[in-house]
Amino acid sequence: MMTSEDLNRLSDENKKLKKRVEEAEGENTIIKGIGLNSPEMKALQKENYNLKKDLAREKEDHQYDNLVHENELKSMKSKKHRMNQK
Repeated sequence: MMTSEDLNRLSDENKKLKKRVEEAEGENTIIKGIGLNSPEMKALQKENYNLKKDLAREKEDHQYDNLVHENELKSMKSKKHRMNQK
């Protein structure tokens, strides 16, 4: 059978555990709140967006350059072929 000392000890331990749970839940809430809405995260999201735009623009420029060079090579080969035929 439990004594009053045992009950007091268990009651104190229960209170300590409840307090730890509340603190952990509070910290978790703070972390979630800071995560996506913090100024740092918003700045990183904006930077990421801008980098993606820059990358897309660079890819388009690269494709255009490749097309131009490809056409130049075809033109040069065609001129060389015509010169060889003369």
